[in-house]
Amino acid sequence: MTKTETTSANTMEKKIGFIGLGNMGINMAKNLISEGYHLQVYNRTLSKADELDPSQITKCPTPADAAVGVSIVVSMLSEDEILRESVTGDHGILKTLQPNAVHISMSTISPELAVELATAHQKAGSHYLASPVFGRPEAAAAKKLFICVSGPQQIKDLAKPVLECLGQAIHDFGEETGAANVVKITGNFMIMASMEMMAEAYTLAEKSGLDRVQVANFFGSTLFNAPIYQNYGKLIANKQYEPVGFKAKLGYKDARLAFKLSQVSETPLPLVNAVHSRLLSAVAKGMGDRDWVEGFGRGVSEDAGV
Repeated sequence: MTKTETTSANTMEKKIGFIGLGNMGINMAKNLISEGYHLQVYNRTLSKADELDPSQITKCPTPADAAVGVSIVVSMLSEDEILRESVTGDHGILKTLQPNAVHISMSTISPELAVELATAHQKAGSHYLASPVFGRPEAAAAKKLFICVSGPQQIKDLAKPVLECLGQAIHDFGEETGAANVVKITGNFMIMASMEMMAEAYTLAEKSGLDRVQVANFFGSTLFNAPIYQNYGKLIANKQYEPVGFKAKLGYKDARLAFKLSQVSETPLPLVNAVHSRLLSAVAKGMGDRDWVEGFGRGVSEDAGV
């Protein structure tokens, strides 16, 4: 192979598709660029790509265009229907994705959709890997995401170099396609339940004449010495709801996914009902585009009259 051919091959290896430049996706895309990848990017609001190094991206008008000539496509899309359309729609990636290419799906979706898309990819001669992540935008920016994967081992191996550019650890939950999505939904449910608990506890302390921040600091450094209670606890205790890291309407979507999973599996989850109602209330009050922390923190405070 000549030097020119080698350079061309290396360029192809480092070119991937990237779909979805929201609060999480934009930081993930920046990290991939910093690792030398050239991104063929698609986003519904394409001007979002202006935040990326123009020399390292190709703006694409459709998801199908983003998938042309690459062996890997990463998607970070917020809703089941949006992801389905981006994969199987008239301008979806399956229209152009080359044989044996891998689609790494990194957002919070239903396990049912993951299985559906894996089947669609298999029929088209390509591969699908469930790779949802835990972490807020600041964690995405710092390459500190926790990445959960499930699917065939050979596909995980192909995706590993890209995933290692995005997170601090990759956790394998087997070969069943939807397994990682179940982990993601259960994890987000635990986060939501924890926020409701903290909002109630710190509001109770405040109404009893205590400094809610002092109380939160105490628990975050002793009995509940863990990132969720330290990070979310600080935001709730300080009533710090900006900047928006994760919108309440997306949290409500995740609560719906948890509720649906509880129904499908016949698992009574009383706390799912509570967090579902809390976030539905936030959306109904016009707070859907505010942070989900505010949905819990302000929601409990308003209920308590403080």
